[in-house]
Amino acid sequence: MRNGGYSYTSVISSQDHGRTLLAHLASHYPHSTAQAWQEKLNNGEVTLDGVIARGSESVAMGQALVWNRPPWTEPSAPRHFDVLFEDAHLLAVNKPSGLPTLPGGGFMENTLLRLVQQQTPEANPVHRLGRATSGIVLFAKTPRAASALFKNWNTPKVRKIYWALAQGVARHDAYEILTPIGLAPHPLIGSVWAAQPGGKPSKSLAKVISRTADATTLFEVSLCSGRPHQIRIHLASIGHPLAGDPLYGCTGQPLAGLPGLPGDGGYFLHARYLRFQHPIAGEPVLLEAALPPGFGGSG
Repeated sequence: MRNGGYSYTSVISSQDHGRTLLAHLASHYPHSTAQAWQEKLNNGEVTLDGVIARGSESVAMGQALVWNRPPWTEPSAPRHFDVLFEDAHLLAVNKPSGLPTLPGGGFMENTLLRLVQQQTPEANPVHRLGRATSGIVLFAKTPRAASALFKNWNTPKVRKIYWALAQGVARHDAYEILTPIGLAPHPLIGSVWAAQPGGKPSKSLAKVISRTADATTLFEVSLCSGRPHQIRIHLASIGHPLAGDPLYGCTGQPLAGLPGLPGDGGYFLHARYLRFQHPIAGEPVLLEAALPPGFGGSG
């Protein structure tokens, strides 16, 4: 799909005051080299306080910087999702693996947010799932519902349960995983969330569902905190990285050499159940998303 382009806006901070615009762009947005940024500047794609910039200007604190990115062809992604629940305040859908929840990483129109808002313009996600993760995504359709859900999201009032297919045969039937999560070096993007002794406190409860003959274990994982990539990191930190995970190895750290990127797929992780109190009606809501075909041999 070819989109309509997008305008990225930022404001020059005091730390960058006096630098050339080209140096600022190349250092803060390394997805493009300095040469590539100069080409964008030459094409008139960048403005500074509304004036087309050339790159040699010295930037000043408070200036408005806009990159008017021309239309581009987005990577392909599945576009079908099933509605699991809907009323006047909430919408819950079963997101397929491979569809980003929010714009980013080259995706803008091929996202769950855009597809949902085509049908329900007032819906906004309460949380997000990684691109390769499938399962329940909950949207709020009113500000009142959103406020109540955000308040309770990372508390025991909301129970989030995932199924994950992991490498190796688990020795125990249940695990309490308390591995702290913080930033670790990554050779391509600078840093990535990973197991870190000085990281933020994190807690997951993992229970074995089944063990397979091909040396994998299917876990049910309950989240008691909401750190980025928490299940992938936590299971890897106890020696069971997700089967096919291109990023995390057995310590919960990025794989040696050239690890994958956080959005890369290949693994099986599914948001299976979500239980919470309806933010308006007050009644309990239990949602279940069916497993996608081929999930660890399950249908």
